Amino acid sequence: MIDIGANLLNRQFRSDRAEVLDRAWAAGLTHLIVTATNPEEAAAASALCVAGDNLSCTAGVHPHHAGEVHEAGGDWLGEIRALAASERVCAIGEAGLDFHRKFSPHEAQRAVFAAQAELAAELRLPLFVHDRDSQGGVYDILIGLADDLTGVVIHCFTGSERDLFRYLDVGFLIGVTGWVCDRRRGETLRQLVPQIPLDRLLIETDAPFLLPHGSASPSAHRRRNEPCLLPFIAKFIAQLRGLPTAEIAARTTANAQRLFRLP
Repeated sequence: MIDIGANLLNRQFRSDRAEVLDRAWAAGLTHLIVTATNPEEAAAASALCVAGDNLSCTAGVHPHHAGEVHEAGGDWLGEIRALAASERVCAIGEAGLDFHRKFSPHEAQRAVFAAQAELAAELRLPLFVHDRDSQGGVYDILIGLADDLTGVVIHCFTGSERDLFRYLDVGFLIGVTGWVCDRRRGETLRQLVPQIPLDRLLIETDAPFLLPHGSASPSAHRRRNEPCLLPFIAKFIAQLRGLPTAEIAARTTANAQRLFRLP
């Protein structure tokens, strides 16, 4: 299995990152994509991935950090462009819009996201997208570039049925996390997961966030999610779809290899 999104540089992993990776490989993961949320983190992610055979990463600016780079006025996009030249960077992102927490002004988010979408199209790299309560704003920006983008995954999908089918209609892939296991918040996603074509489905933990309900953290950090719990998510999705877990693992692995051009 391939975890397409884990925040391994989060401070919750600072003291035991090596052990976290050991548990991931022991659980059957074959590759892991480290999510970057700003230029500094992207540089650190690239350096981390060089030290590991089964690691790749993204390079981009999360909407929570969009206000910072937009107001600073530096060449943040040039930094992302330079980092994307690394063979370990497999996508531009995490980029998008988040109108739920509103850590950055909406206009700054739109400008920073649009610039990254255009960069992904220019560099012929996939785009790793964050969409939280954007009310169609992410779709509106991407639809104008849909023919130029080489691939898009809507990471940690939590949208509506309308959102899902608009993304599917333009060929995007859908990333599903442990949100689907959440008894309260995950009900809509549980209804939608069986409608995602198997060739468009990807799985991810978004660790250390979104510990799947019903699972147990393998570390002393009882509420911390880890990549080794990806099989729990795969099994949950398989049960929703009435398929063997092995088929979900195989199909999502093939999808990730194709989208991110992984070995």
